[in-house]
Amino acid sequence: MCCWLIILVFLGPRVADILWWLVQPARWEAAFRGWPVTWWLWPILGIIFLPWMTMMFVLVGLDGVQGLDWLWLGLGLLADIAQYAGGAGRRSLPNYQGA
Repeated sequence: MCCWLIILVFLGPRVADILWWLVQPARWEAAFRGWPVTWWLWPILGIIFLPWMTMMFVLVGLDGVQGLDWLWLGLGLLADIAQYAGGAGRRSLPNYQGA
């Protein structure tokens, strides 16, 4: 678990998701079993577009999403939105010299 957190901090959620999928493929299959199309398509799309929410879904979605699981999924979605919108306001800062 500690190594997974180090990977998450230094390399980001996409790399952590891919490595977790390689280490525990049965957990990922169990989390996405029962979804339409094939079970592996949804994790791939999740890793590309919503990596934090995908990670939360694999953590809480093994027996279906219920109760406080929705809170964790919402926090994952907020983390993804924050990641995409993170640099949006920097150029409006006075004297901003970034690239």
